[in-house]
Amino acid sequence: MANREFSTLVPRIAPSVPGCPYPLVEQHIRDCAIRTCERTLTWRHAERPYALEPGVFQYKYRKPANSVVHAVFLASLNKYPLDHLTLDKALELYPQWADLYGGVDYETLWSDSGGLNTYQYNEETVNGGVEFSLTDEALEDASEPRAITQLTPDEFVVLPAPDDEKQYVLRLIYALKPKRSSTSMPEHIFDELEDAIVHGTLQELLVLPEVNWSDRELASYHARQYRFHTSERRARANLGNARGSMAVKFQPF
Repeated sequence: MANREFSTLVPRIAPSVPGCPYPLVEQHIRDCAIRTCERTLTWRHAERPYALEPGVFQYKYRKPANSVVHAVFLASLNKYPLDHLTLDKALELYPQWADLYGGVDYETLWSDSGGLNTYQYNEETVNGGVEFSLTDEALEDASEPRAITQLTPDEFVVLPAPDDEKQYVLRLIYALKPKRSSTSMPEHIFDELEDAIVHGTLQELLVLPEVNWSDRELASYHARQYRFHTSERRARANLGNARGSMAVKFQPF
C-alpha cells in the first residue's frame, strides 16, 4: 500500500505562514498527524492471525513500519475475546505475572532436549537440528490465556502464559498513529485526514511566539475548524460505510 510524504502538504500550508521554514512546517504536519490519528482512530490495522508459542507470554505487535499502536479494538483467542486489562489491573489479577518457559533457564531446556553444547553429528542431511521439547516444569504455571495487557508501545502480554494442550490462535485489530520519526503514512489515511491536519497544523504554527507570521485570531479560526473536522472524521470512522436510520420515540406522560 502506497505511502504519502508529510512534505506533500507543505505547499497547501506555507502560504498561510509566510516566512516559515519548510522543515518547521513539515515537523508540525507530522505532530498534527499523530494527534489527529489519536483523536479520530482512523488508521486501523488487522493483524493476520497467528498461533501463540507454548510457554511464551510476551509478543511484539506485527504492525506496519513507522507506526505505533494507540488503541486495541479487538484481541481474541480462538475466536473468543480476551479481557483487555490495564497494567495495574493485570498485576492485581496476576501478581505472580508470567515467566518465559516458566522461568526454567535455557541451559536446562536445551539439555533436556539433548541439543545444548553437543557436537555429535546425526544422520540427517547437513546435520539437521535437534527437536526442541518443553518440560513439564516449563509449563507448570501455563494454561489457557484469558487476558491481554500492553507492556510497551511495541509489545503486549497474554496472561497466563499459554500451555501446550491445544493451539491458541490470536487475532488483533487496533488503531495506529505515526512514529515521531516518521516522514509519511498510508496515502488513503492521509487523504482522509488531510483537511483536519491542515487546520491543526496552522493552529499551532500561527501561535508560535516572536515570528512574523503569528496571528492568534486566525489561529482561533483554524482551531475551531480542526475540532469540527476531527469530530466529523471520528464519527465517520466509527460509522464506516453503514448508514443507520433515525427514529423518534415520545416519552409517555
